Amino acid sequence: MSKKALIIDGSSLLFRGFYAIRDLTTKDGVHTNGVFGFMNMYYSVMDKLDPELVVVCFDRKEPTFRHEKYSEYKGNRQETPEELIAQFDMLKELLQAMGVSYIDLKGYEADDIAGTLAKQASSKNYDVYLLTGDKDYLQLIDENTKVVLTKRGITEIKIYDVDTLKEEYGITPKQMIDLKGLMGDKSDNIPGIDGVGEKTALKYIQKYGSIEGLYENVDEISGKKTKQKVIDGEEIAYLSRELGTINTDVPEDLMGFGIDDCNIKEADKNHLIEVLTKLEFNSFIKKLPNEESSEKFEYENLDENVDEIKAYIKENKKFTFALFNDDYYVDNEPVIFAIYTDNVYITRNVDVVKSFKEEFESKDINKLSFDIKPCIYHLMRYGIDISYNYDDVVIIEYLLDPSKTSYSMERSDPKIIGYDFKPLEDITGKGRSKRTILESDEKEIDNYVVKYMMFTNKLYEKISEIEEEDMMHLYRDVEIPLIKVLCDMEFMGVCVEKETLVEMGELFEDEIKSIEESVEELIGKKININSSKQLAEVLFEDLELPVIKKNKTGPSTDQEVLEALSGRHEIIDYILRYRTIAKLKTTYIDGMVDLIKEDGKIHTTFQQTIAQTGRISSTNPNLQNIPIRTEEGRLIRKAFVPSKGSVLLDADYSQIELRVLADLANDEVMINAFKNGADIHRKTASEVFKVDFDKVTSLQRSNAKAVNFGIVYGIGDYSLSKDLHITRKEAKEYIENYLNTYKGIKQYMEDIVAIGKEKGYVETIMNRRRYIPELKSKNYNVRSFGERVALNTPIQGSAADIIKVAMVKFYNRLNEEKLKAKLILQVHDELIVDCPQDEREKVLEIMKDVMTHAVDLKVDMKIDVNSADNWYDAK
Repeated sequence: MSKKALIIDGSSLLFRGFYAIRDLTTKDGVHTNGVFGFMNMYYSVMDKLDPELVVVCFDRKEPTFRHEKYSEYKGNRQETPEELIAQFDMLKELLQAMGVSYIDLKGYEADDIAGTLAKQASSKNYDVYLLTGDKDYLQLIDENTKVVLTKRGITEIKIYDVDTLKEEYGITPKQMIDLKGLMGDKSDNIPGIDGVGEKTALKYIQKYGSIEGLYENVDEISGKKTKQKVIDGEEIAYLSRELGTINTDVPEDLMGFGIDDCNIKEADKNHLIEVLTKLEFNSFIKKLPNEESSEKFEYENLDENVDEIKAYIKENKKFTFALFNDDYYVDNEPVIFAIYTDNVYITRNVDVVKSFKEEFESKDINKLSFDIKPCIYHLMRYGIDISYNYDDVVIIEYLLDPSKTSYSMERSDPKIIGYDFKPLEDITGKGRSKRTILESDEKEIDNYVVKYMMFTNKLYEKISEIEEEDMMHLYRDVEIPLIKVLCDMEFMGVCVEKETLVEMGELFEDEIKSIEESVEELIGKKININSSKQLAEVLFEDLELPVIKKNKTGPSTDQEVLEALSGRHEIIDYILRYRTIAKLKTTYIDGMVDLIKEDGKIHTTFQQTIAQTGRISSTNPNLQNIPIRTEEGRLIRKAFVPSKGSVLLDADYSQIELRVLADLANDEVMINAFKNGADIHRKTASEVFKVDFDKVTSLQRSNAKAVNFGIVYGIGDYSLSKDLHITRKEAKEYIENYLNTYKGIKQYMEDIVAIGKEKGYVETIMNRRRYIPELKSKNYNVRSFGERVALNTPIQGSAADIIKVAMVKFYNRLNEEKLKAKLILQVHDELIVDCPQDEREKVLEIMKDVMTHAVDLKVDMKIDVNSADNWYDAK
């Protein structure tokens, strides 16, 4: 069987990756998009071809022999972006660590080197594959050589051989050189014959076979002007062919090696992981060969060592543990339990787990885990309460890098866990073939568990980085105790009246049917309003309304388009109303009804490590997304009720982000306004619109409110003009007046962006970091986004810090005073409590105290507090 040789045009793939993947950077702002694109294509093609020989060829910046023949060769090319230039060395370092040969040669281009190596390989009857984005390589095809051409940037490839080329172009590989001679190549500034494009050039080559054949039969060319251009361009045609011909005879002594020297060498594992980690290419680390997959890690049966382990824990005051479960939130699910002390111990016996109740609940013993919240939740079912002295590696990783989309062991720091740790689903399978943990191969599972435990301990060493970055207070006093708070909230759940939701659903369904009937009567036919295609036909063909914008399938009918068409035809209001009601019914009514458990409650899952700002979110369902802008949306909250004999208490921070902004910016005008209890939006309106405070209209106050909160999010005049339905000139004037009024805020905005650019990150009042690589982008839109993030993150993130501190303090006060009230929901700046009637006054007093004194700001924090028999009325 013939050897396979893969010869890669590194320059071509790097360029394509750079332009196909926009603004991929490390958290420090180093551009890596070109290298990432190259690696994606490399692994994709390697998987398909599995070659024995691999070499990557690069261009150099010095002139080549082609420049000597034609001084304007490639003279039209723009300067290579600095962000791309730096990636050539990155890629070469990566290839070296991978054991992959690469070459560049002064005086020659990548295609000359590739062509020479391909010729060598073909002469040895190897199966040769040339990977490139450059069609020039098609001339190198022969009976042993194929060209793998990238399409659509780097996402697709097409393999050309002699037959494929003939089918698509109707000519042979060698004739591709003549084709280029006639048509030229704009990308390389090869002139070709004036007025002869690819279509005409192909016709000539297919008919006459070559440039020589064309000029031997030049009299046959029809069209006087065309014929004259061909005659006048003879010299240029031959020059262009020469410039477009790949040199396949680069001296081997200049190259320093031949094709047989291009075996893939053994990778330098440590260096490779170091480079991939530096580039933040964790996904590629997981693609590396798992050479240690057969290794068995030692562990012992916990069932036989309970007393010994308890004694060890008592003496050393710490242990690492994990629960492995298919679903932590399903009752009575069997588990695998592991403890790591001096060794790893594993059990599948629930009674053994329960026997460690004293150790789990001890204030003196430290418990370490990776993602501890679901473990705490599950242990609560066994009557085990972990409330004190615990650590969580996931929280450490989140604080150090909040930009990650998820935090799982296999996505953790590869410098610590290496590259052979595969996800659990590699053992259990996925999709329809997925097995439960207990159904999976026991030895494989145990091997996974042991490595998981060992890596948890190793990853905990990163706690030193938390200390170095001055986030220990945030970690130890806020995020860690918050885990237990959220866990109790999930376990408690919130009572939801199913009947109320069902009744609302029926009312919504009746209105949906009524709208469908009205639309049918209006247009004279029945349509599916949910069908964008049918709706577009009605709006833009039948009713002849103007097309506002188009998408891939035709005229758009999205929300923005419908709002732009509002008032042009009464059908628009029906459709907008239909979409509002239909979404409320399907997403919120029907969706939540299905999630009500047997206890009559919804048990949402609070997410602590998703938002980069530190905000808490919730899933299954997302209770923070229940609409509040429409009355129908707000009415859904009527279904959320207290437990029997209790009342719902609702406390909401008033203008917390503006108060944080006043503090961060140290703006005396805004600080004094808050201290004097002034209506901040009316105050802003008075200054921005130059009217007396007492004469501010409701519209002016509303517009000033939009400016106040818009500034927090880095709003520009364009967005503000759209929000307020005013001109950009007016919007710009509003913003200028605002910043002239609040000069401290103007200075803060300038300073925080400058700090972000200098440090690469911004911080909240509790030193929570958010890295913003976009600030270093050369792309204006990307950089502007980064500036908005830099403005907003300290404000929104500090507000998140404050509510988290309040939650922890409130939870602790309830426990200290042995009250039965329970914190059940957190939505943005709002806390909801299920409180026994007889505790109402006491708990309200505690809420006011802890929320208004959560942290010290230069302005007082104010909360709005209400109580009622449902969430709607409490709000």
